[in-house]
Amino acid sequence: MSLPNPTDGELAILRVMWDLGPCTVKEVHRVLSRSKETAYTTVLRMCQIMQEKGLVTRDESERQHVYTPVIAEAQAQTGLLDDLLEKAFRGSASSLVLRALSGARSDAQELDAIQEALDRLREGRKP
Repeated sequence: MSLPNPTDGELAILRVMWDLGPCTVKEVHRVLSRSKETAYTTVLRMCQIMQEKGLVTRDESERQHVYTPVIAEAQAQTGLLDDLLEKAFRGSASSLVLRALSGARSDAQELDAIQEALDRLREGRKP
């Protein structure tokens, strides 16, 4: 069974958990509130929904429940990227990469890293 891709709000919560590890709603709320006003009850409800979807688990052994992501950040990125690749680029990885690079956000160091990854792929090694 594959998990659903997280929504933008769910992804923000997962990022907090990936950075800090297992968290209470209070901890997630504190971090999210630094950049955007967010109601505690909204964070609580989103964590509950994420638990129902299977994106996080909830440890109820303590007074404050602790939520832990089920998926790793790389797994979520892959799912979101695969979805974007199919929806926006008709499955063409080269179109996606060329569009991403045409934004001119990459500096020389990033371009060198990309070139090294391409060279490894050509040689049959993992990037």
